[in-house]
Amino acid sequence: MASLSTLLAGTMFLGAADLQAQNLRGSAASLDRQNAQAAAHNFTYLATPADVYRFVEEGHLVPIPVSADMELHNVSFPYARPEVRLFLERLSSQYRAACGERLVVTSLTRPQSNQPRNASDRSVHPTGMALDLRRSNQASCRQWLERTLLSLEGQGLIEAIYERNPPHYHVAVYPRPYAQYVARLTGEAVNLDRYRAQVQVGYVNHVVRPGETLSSISRQHQVAVSRIRADNQLRGDRIVAGQALRIARTGQASASSGTAVIQASGNAPSRGDVSSVRHTVRSGESLWVIARRHGTTVEALAQANGLRGSGIRPGQVLEVPVGP
Repeated sequence: MASLSTLLAGTMFLGAADLQAQNLRGSAASLDRQNAQAAAHNFTYLATPADVYRFVEEGHLVPIPVSADMELHNVSFPYARPEVRLFLERLSSQYRAACGERLVVTSLTRPQSNQPRNASDRSVHPTGMALDLRRSNQASCRQWLERTLLSLEGQGLIEAIYERNPPHYHVAVYPRPYAQYVARLTGEAVNLDRYRAQVQVGYVNHVVRPGETLSSISRQHQVAVSRIRADNQLRGDRIVAGQALRIARTGQASASSGTAVIQASGNAPSRGDVSSVRHTVRSGESLWVIARRHGTTVEALAQANGLRGSGIRPGQVLEVPVGP
């Protein structure tokens, strides 16, 4: 197993006595430190899914992809601050080398409307600077991860807490301090812009077939069950044949093309195959958000729907032009 000294070569870390003095128990002081960092970075606490998507499209949040070293388990909103992606890329690579298993992320950015019932009202998940990690069944992996998190916490780079319901590690990454730490460690400037390729969020329509469940639809579209619930305002897992569901699709452009690929109808044709799709307005959405999401303009959207102003309401169905 890789040693902690190898992991943090070239930096100062906590000694054994300091590590024993630290622990992963949460406290009011821990929440104070996390919220102070959010304030120092001028981070917004996102209220709704629409706010999350807008921040993705504007580049404030970036997609967190799965990799050979990391998997996402039922993550509703697979986006976070660029520094969080940097943290996860480095940690997951080192974790797999040390433990022989992938790092499992169970939560990232969560808007306030989608926080679990037992979440603190001071949680920084809505800012995009926090993540949750599954607790391994292997004692050696738990020990490695806990020592690493405590060492980084001791250097003022993260705040880490072990939570028991369900068992997982909550980590709040302090963006500027962590990026500066990586720059010192590697001797190179940290380029976060490489994560900020143009991203657009769109949807496909899925009509439930007899025998289908949220789990089977989740696997088919590779979208978390919790995300499907959030996008369709479902409180449980009950769905019925014939029910129409909105399924999220994220298209990420290459830096050179500047064009995101978005599937736009129930049968998922390319954008050049259709002239319009229907979009049901969600709470908090604006014409600007909807236009950006579907790669069109506010003017084209207003014209297609005979709108004289920018006023729209939740539940309103809009025709969205998406032809070439």
